[in-house]
Amino acid sequence: MTALTKADIIEELHVKMGLSRKVTAQLVDDLLEVIKGTLAKGESVKVSGFGNFEVRDKKPRRGRNPRTSEEITISARRVVSFKPCGAMRQALKRSS
Repeated sequence: MTALTKADIIEELHVKMGLSRKVTAQLVDDLLEVIKGTLAKGESVKVSGFGNFEVRDKKPRRGRNPRTSEEITISARRVVSFKPCGAMRQALKRSS
């Protein structure tokens, strides 16, 4: 299984849009900065036809170290979750 990387995205857009790699890379970087900044403020990011990214607060919880079986407390933290839109879910169903 391979992963789509930022470099892959830049290359795909470079070919499709006919822009230079430098301009395309800056465009991708700027887009990702906008998304990161919005999520860092605790706001959701909704991409029509793709899905929603949102920040969720997780409460502290009890866990267990798998090596030692020692109980530990996992601290509270903020995580980003993604929920695909209906069109994305349908596309994923068709491809499986």
